[in-house]
Amino acid sequence: MVHSAYDSFQLLTDCPTKIDAIESYGSKLLLGCSDGSLRIYVSDSSGADRSPPSDPHALRKEPYALERTVAGFSKKPLISMEVLESRELLLSLSESIAFHRLPNLETIAVITKAKGANVYSWDDRRGFLCFARQKRVCIFRHDGGRGFVEVKDFGVPDTVKSMSWCGENICLGIRKEYMILNATNGVLSEVFSSGKIAPPLVVALPSGELILGKENIGVFVDQNGKLLQADRICWSEAPAVVVIQKPYAIALFPRRVEIRSLRVPYPLIQTIVLPGARRLTKSNNAVVVALEKSVYGLFPVPLGAQIVQLTASGNFEEALALCKLLPPEDASLRAAKEGSIHIRYAHYLFDNGCYEEAMEHFLASQVDITYVLSLYQSIVLPKTTAVPEPEKLVDLSLDAPQLSRGSSGMSDDLETFLPQLAESDENSALEFKKMSHNTLMALIKFLQKKRYSIVEKAAAEGTEEVVLDAVGDSFTSSRFKKSNKGRGNVPINSAAREMAAILDTALLQALLLTGQSSAAVELLKGLNYCDAKICEEILHKGHHYAALLELYRSNSMHREALTLLHQLVEESKSNQLQAEPIQKFSPEAIIEYLKPLCGTDPMLVLEFSMLVLESCPTQTIELFLSGNIPADLVNSYLKQHAPNMQGRYLELMLAMNENGISGNLQNEMVQIYLSEVLEWYSELSAQQIWDEKAYSPTRKKLLSALESISGYSPEALLKRLPPDALFEERASLLGKMNQHELALSLYVHK
Repeated sequence: MVHSAYDSFQLLTDCPTKIDAIESYGSKLLLGCSDGSLRIYVSDSSGADRSPPSDPHALRKEPYALERTVAGFSKKPLISMEVLESRELLLSLSESIAFHRLPNLETIAVITKAKGANVYSWDDRRGFLCFARQKRVCIFRHDGGRGFVEVKDFGVPDTVKSMSWCGENICLGIRKEYMILNATNGVLSEVFSSGKIAPPLVVALPSGELILGKENIGVFVDQNGKLLQADRICWSEAPAVVVIQKPYAIALFPRRVEIRSLRVPYPLIQTIVLPGARRLTKSNNAVVVALEKSVYGLFPVPLGAQIVQLTASGNFEEALALCKLLPPEDASLRAAKEGSIHIRYAHYLFDNGCYEEAMEHFLASQVDITYVLSLYQSIVLPKTTAVPEPEKLVDLSLDAPQLSRGSSGMSDDLETFLPQLAESDENSALEFKKMSHNTLMALIKFLQKKRYSIVEKAAAEGTEEVVLDAVGDSFTSSRFKKSNKGRGNVPINSAAREMAAILDTALLQALLLTGQSSAAVELLKGLNYCDAKICEEILHKGHHYAALLELYRSNSMHREALTLLHQLVEESKSNQLQAEPIQKFSPEAIIEYLKPLCGTDPMLVLEFSMLVLESCPTQTIELFLSGNIPADLVNSYLKQHAPNMQGRYLELMLAMNENGISGNLQNEMVQIYLSEVLEWYSELSAQQIWDEKAYSPTRKKLLSALESISGYSPEALLKRLPPDALFEERASLLGKMNQHELALSLYVHK
């Protein structure tokens, strides 16, 4: 027995005659006896200490006493009877079918054509009665009051043993098979053969579908006889009667009653031993079982108590199914119970290695993510102010010990645990590694499913902060003060962003621990709330440099990113990385990183561009130009920090954008050329090997610049020329000053 779904209670005993049929009417019991009498029993609650019933129309869990006897109710023993509550009628089958008005039992109608009938079915919605006698099926309609009108009369191949309405059709269980009878035209459709030993049994479900018995197997079919599913309900033997009281199917056997769940795989829930059980019917609130001279009531155990039993015994799926049946007015109770069961089930699954299934139940429980993360003690989480301790988040008080944080968790992470294993335990180490990987993969899926809503709330909170700051609501917006390192530091009292930081920080670690470095990089490229300090340490320690760069970028930690990039570039050149990087880092990586910063932090761009200007001069200068960094600012910075590259910058800038270089910069470039030429002249003169006709590359550039550009001051340059050398330069400058005769004389005489 899984749990107690019903409590058995003896309602009456020592009936004077054998009970052939039983039914309930409100709180009363109606017994059709072998002597043709109808005995009516009521709850024996006449005592003054009896409290009024909560439902006067329900059977009571009390002894019953005889109220009255209707002698000669039927000439022959009753085969069956049924109370038609909506019409206040009692339908009884004996030598024919009779209808009596309730509660006074006045005879309304007797269907004489039903003489010899052995089985019937009533369609309460339409007021249609069908019955079978010999090899005929007849249909009558109740037209209100006392009238019943014959509608159809069809022939069938053999004697009908069981029948039930199914929509507009009738399902017949005849001697050897089941058939669907079209109630309009009488067309018969075969379903499948019935059992060879047990008689056919047709059971209608509340949904309109059917269970058809084949020996001890119950087969599910739709209203047209089509098989619904491969699963079957399996009884211990062929039942005599089956009634449905959701969520259970209750079957009658000679010595017992079996109760099975209507959920796949239809497990046995409870067996109630009742030797000599003969009849079975259901009432509004119970199931009634008649023995030869006594009656038992099977009263449903309250759903809450059943849920407690099932949860305590580990039948979580059944417990959750019962939660769905709690009435709407108990919505808060239902949510609490479901959440608690989901958590217990999740722990059970986690402890048994079903990690993904466990996470699905944690997800369904709506438990805080910190509760789940408490199972992964190797994952470092940021300290928060708004999140309570995980143990306090959920009430698991279902008469079982509370599952502690560590009950399912790994005590240490994989990297610290494995070295502690002896060499002889290699298989254990591999198994632990596989388990750790699987637990982390399940966690990743859980966090990814939770992430959208949590990040959405955090982003909305950030938007609110921007709006409040924009309208100058300093009182409110002061709650959201942020440090100047961006999202890496969570705003004060920002519950949504604290939760987002916990989630993203944990997700990043789980991705890294399962070898998903590229996924970690993608996480950091998008909107994220990873804790900068924790993640920086983890990424640096694990040499996850691409991810670390994205972490810096997303938190506006550009100086740290560029410093790391420069280090990686230098190490890539010398191949001195301790761990092989995912990719080689080239100087161009620094330039690419700097591009978006030109408009927001030009000084930082200039500072770090100096590191790659010499190796990538063209790309660096393109960076300056495309980023619209003022040329004067660039020139001034180069003059101070990289004077040897100043001329190169001005050259390339002039070549790439001839009209965009100012006169001041043109003059600066010519002065640089002249300084280099004068230095070259001084060196050669000191060695007494100066040759006026010698042209170094820089002297050629100087002469070309003197001729092609006009932004310099010829007078200032002329003063710097030596009196006895560089006559071609002097002549060019004199020409610029319109002293053409003097310039020509230099060309002629020198």
